[in-house]
Amino acid sequence: MKSFALPRNRRIKNSREFASIYDRRIRAADGHLLVWAAPNVLHRTRFGVSVSRKLGPSVRRSALKRLLREAFRLSQHELPNDLDLILIPQRSTAATAELADYQRSLVKLAMRLARQLGQQDGPAT
Repeated sequence: MKSFALPRNRRIKNSREFASIYDRRIRAADGHLLVWAAPNVLHRTRFGVSVSRKLGPSVRRSALKRLLREAFRLSQHELPNDLDLILIPQRSTAATAELADYQRSLVKLAMRLARQLGQQDGPAT
């Protein structure tokens, strides 16, 4: 049975790690998300969230962060292994996007980025 827990080791919080992912300049976007990616050797996919102040006051930004964390938690078994991801909501749809929208976008973009990075691994188990 798959666990849908979200342990701390799945999160990227260190600004140095964020910077190294941005430095790789590998990204993909759709109408809901912009996702930056870098390979890792940890045998698990990790993520971080970045929400611009342009998206609203702190209450709104915090709600978006919770929504993105939940999208990752529910989709983690569909994502490729060995990736570090930074999730950024698109301003054009942030006010109307729902959890299912972010889940679909996350899986689609992560798969695209894994192919771009040349990873052939299947989804995380």
